[in-house]
Amino acid sequence: MKRLLSLATLATLISAATIAQARDLGPDEALRLRDAGTIKSFEQLNDAALAQHPGGRIEETELEDEYGRYIYKIELRDAQNVQWDLELDASTGEILKNHQDD
Repeated sequence: MKRLLSLATLATLISAATIAQARDLGPDEALRLRDAGTIKSFEQLNDAALAQHPGGRIEETELEDEYGRYIYKIELRDAQNVQWDLELDASTGEILKNHQDD
């Protein structure tokens, strides 16, 4: 029983540590990172996402710090009205994820 409780406690701690590693960045911090050249401009990141889906329109964006890596998340609708979720490395502009939303 003690072993089971210890495993459950360990799983909870690992889960909490994982959640704590990703955080949303506010507009002021995002602009500071952009101005410092740490991340690409939002226009460049948006253009890279739209290049994947010509004729699309961006519906929502957010910048997160995930494990020390800045990730720019974009939800967009393509010309056929299909919704897509994209993730880009905000420092390099590399497309990390590009999949149709369920």
